[in-house]
Amino acid sequence: MKEEAPIPKLSECISKFKLTFKGVPDEYLETLFTDDTVKFYKKGEYIYKEGSRIKGCYFLFSGVVKIFQTGITGKEQIIRFGKESEMFGFRSVIRNELACTSVETLSDCILCYISYTSLTHMIKHSSDFAYEMMQIACKELEEANRHIRDIAQKSVKARLAEILLLIASDFGVEEDGTLRLNITREDLSNFVGTATETLIRLLSDLKNEGLVEAKGRKIKLLDHDKLKKLAD
Repeated sequence: MKEEAPIPKLSECISKFKLTFKGVPDEYLETLFTDDTVKFYKKGEYIYKEGSRIKGCYFLFSGVVKIFQTGITGKEQIIRFGKESEMFGFRSVIRNELACTSVETLSDCILCYISYTSLTHMIKHSSDFAYEMMQIACKELEEANRHIRDIAQKSVKARLAEILLLIASDFGVEEDGTLRLNITREDLSNFVGTATETLIRLLSDLKNEGLVEAKGRKIKLLDHDKLKKLAD
């Protein structure tokens, strides 16, 4: 049986949080977290589900999560994959609305919980913190706008090429070009916004064109320049 990862000290969580919120004084950041808000989640666990009432947001200390919405047919549309040092859930908390997405762990994760009270207090009393939160929100909005544009204007093959490059940029690649983020074909198709069968066929096309190698969950990028040209 796989053992749980050791829970980091609160000071470790704060130190990692400070890498994003560099301009915020330490004494302010220390009010965001308490020892019992740092928790371990196993792979495949839901952090929260779409339509639920959440009372706080989360800072991802380690691991990978997928953030998605569910369509009327029950099919997932992945919004993005969350990585270490990212926050999620804050928009629903700030607006005091039901969660607009679901979040599921794709690996064992350690999460730091930030309550509604702590979050709103920081936004109201620290202009530096509020500014950084605004930057995060603007980045997410930019990504959402790009995704809407791509679905409307790009072919599925072009979207696949773009998302493979995005995953490489966000999570890195091994020395041989293999994506470090290993995800199922179903999750990849749900991110691209197409049927799994179509995704598998398009990966085969890219393989025949010498742009990628695909074996199981592993995808190796062979020609970044040609993938970028296809994505554009």
